[in-house]
Amino acid sequence: MATLGDIGLAAAINIITAFIFLIAFAILRLQPFNDRVYFPKWYLKGLRTSPATSGAFAGKFVNLDYRSYLRFLNWMPDALKMPELELIDHAGLDSAVYLRIYLLGLKIFIPILFLTWAILVPVNWTNNWLELSKATYSDIDKLSISNIPQGSHRFYAHVVMAYAVTFWTCFALKREYETVAKMRLHFLQSEKRRPDQFTVLVKNVPPDADESVSEAVEHFFLVNHPDHYLTHQVVLNANKLAKLVEEKKSKQNWLVYYQNKYERNQSKRPMMKTGFLGLWGEKVDAIEHNIAEIEKLSNEIAEEKDNVRNNPKSIMPAAFVSFKTRWGAAVCAQTQQARNPTLWLTEWAPEPRDVYWPNLAIPYVSLTVRRLLMSVAFFFLTFFFVIPVAFVQSLANIEGLEKTASFLKPIIEIKPIKAFIQGFLPGIALKIFLILLPTILMIMSKFEGFLSISRLERRSASRYYLFNFFNVFLASVVTGTVLEQLQTFLKKSVNDLPATIGVAIPMKATFFITYIMVDGWSGTAGEILRLKPLIIYHLKNFFLVKTEKDREEAMDPGSIGFNTGEPQIQLYFLIGLIYAVVTPLLTPFILVFFALAYVVYRHQIINVYNQEYESSAAFWPDVHGRIIGALVISQLLLMGLLGTKEAASSTPFLLALPVMTIGFHKYCKGRFEPAFIRNPLQEAMMKDTLERAREPNLNLKGYLDKAYLPPIFKEAESDSEDDDDDDDGDKKWAKDNVLVPTKRQSRRNTPVPSKMSNGSSPNLLEIQEKDRP
Repeated sequence: MATLGDIGLAAAINIITAFIFLIAFAILRLQPFNDRVYFPKWYLKGLRTSPATSGAFAGKFVNLDYRSYLRFLNWMPDALKMPELELIDHAGLDSAVYLRIYLLGLKIFIPILFLTWAILVPVNWTNNWLELSKATYSDIDKLSISNIPQGSHRFYAHVVMAYAVTFWTCFALKREYETVAKMRLHFLQSEKRRPDQFTVLVKNVPPDADESVSEAVEHFFLVNHPDHYLTHQVVLNANKLAKLVEEKKSKQNWLVYYQNKYERNQSKRPMMKTGFLGLWGEKVDAIEHNIAEIEKLSNEIAEEKDNVRNNPKSIMPAAFVSFKTRWGAAVCAQTQQARNPTLWLTEWAPEPRDVYWPNLAIPYVSLTVRRLLMSVAFFFLTFFFVIPVAFVQSLANIEGLEKTASFLKPIIEIKPIKAFIQGFLPGIALKIFLILLPTILMIMSKFEGFLSISRLERRSASRYYLFNFFNVFLASVVTGTVLEQLQTFLKKSVNDLPATIGVAIPMKATFFITYIMVDGWSGTAGEILRLKPLIIYHLKNFFLVKTEKDREEAMDPGSIGFNTGEPQIQLYFLIGLIYAVVTPLLTPFILVFFALAYVVYRHQIINVYNQEYESSAAFWPDVHGRIIGALVISQLLLMGLLGTKEAASSTPFLLALPVMTIGFHKYCKGRFEPAFIRNPLQEAMMKDTLERAREPNLNLKGYLDKAYLPPIFKEAESDSEDDDDDDDGDKKWAKDNVLVPTKRQSRRNTPVPSKMSNGSSPNLLEIQEKDRP
């Protein structure tokens, strides 16, 4: 069992590691040649063009100003100086609200730390129950609830603290939910015009033998939204075209690489093999080969563009429909459009940057099957991951394993090895096992067919959190309990097993303390060092960068990664709330993580990460719901634990807590969540009125016409050698959506004279007269 000395060693290792990372970052960020790695956001926003423009450097490659090294920790106060309103303007509401999750952790756990340490630590320490029970334990466990005798009245202190933790957490959550909801509404009201404010995504357009999808969409909305419909863009299946364009980009990168190589040494032409990964095959001139491949791909791209334009099968039964006002878009997005509720399905369109274009080609009818398959796959992924978790727990509970594998004892009993294995190795081993998980979960989310990057990330984050709960928390506790108390399990009767488990569960706090230090302390410090992006940038800059655009692509850090970051934060909320009453010693480690992570990620958001989209904090209901779930789980586990401790007089008082917490969640869901799902018509009308007053002659049609044109067409256009032909193609697919004369035998759905073309449609009364028998 890990002792205070083992935890101290682990803390020393992780503190030193974090300190080394922070010192290395503080020095590396001062070097001019690293400026684009540690401050890429300022370059991408056009506020910095070279290291010299920052005014902080005295040399071209190495900073020679010794005074800057004396202020190497200034990045910490600098990260905290920017006001929140300025941060929102600089990085967006998503980033600002993401940081508030760390602040929420501090707001919740700082009062909990003072309360539990003032009340529960003395209550737990002044007992000797673990000594009398002859269970495997350490001095850390003597500070936990495990050290309270069976049936003791001291459990009332833990019940009272459970109520205090619940009430304070709910109070903090309500205030934060209210604040974020106000921030979101204010942001939507004050932000600049965006295409998604006027646009609705329409899915499951019914097939019509007489009309194309484009004609059907226009006729439907001119009939049912005659005063507000403006234009539309049908959804095209351009996935094959996208693959060709990406392949051409790859060939162009290799061409640049070989050209740069040849420029450095013109005495020898670069050669390559045409086989798999260049390992075998015919040896050819690398430059000429890539030029030929690029020309071939250009021809294939041109053919595929024509195919997408002319093949009806490439047009999906969906469209982006834009309206003249935000009010008209809000009405359409939030109402049922047809008598059949499965047709003409509408939802708010993601902003163009947020659209995940490949999934627009997935048929609507297959989404249910896809999501069912991924649910089954996720279940098996979660289930089979228990095996590596059990291995990690065997490292964390080596003394328990010695009882059945005595041959390991001579090695394990060497004090430095034992302290290292129990205090450091389990956390880092579990971290390694989890490296590939986010990529797997994101692939699963994409297969399910979600249409926006933000939805993909929220779905992936939800599953990542569930995975962490079952495999990092629950499996670690259960597996650790079985290994640690193996001999006790074998010797005691079946009736005594619940009590044994009840005593052993709090003992896993030592494992989670090491995990928090490795992942939360060292991992967060490693995040700011950006060692991997640093190496990749310099490799790209040396071998591939030829133009300023290439350099921008090489240094682009992407977004903060909500799908991986938020579930990890939620795991700390879960661990902190569960062990707040059970083992108060763990709370300070949680607080160090939240404080360090807040400073580090505030710096990263200001200087590094370039948010790919803006969802206006649409993820906050998920954050709130997971913290509520963690609170309910902590209450249920405490009830189960007290049940094994024969605390029959105090345990019933906990029954009201889950009911009250769920009731509070329902209140918040009804009071605040609608602001994150629907756009109030009052707010939409107010925004429209103000905009019309400022810009009475606004040409929205020109603004929205190409907003949702698939970007792959623009990329293919920029790479095309036949400019005139491509211009004609763009005009064909991004033209004004004029009303095409209907081909239907019956013209009941044909609207009043079209406002989208110079011609006119028959008057509705004339149509009705013609249709009468």
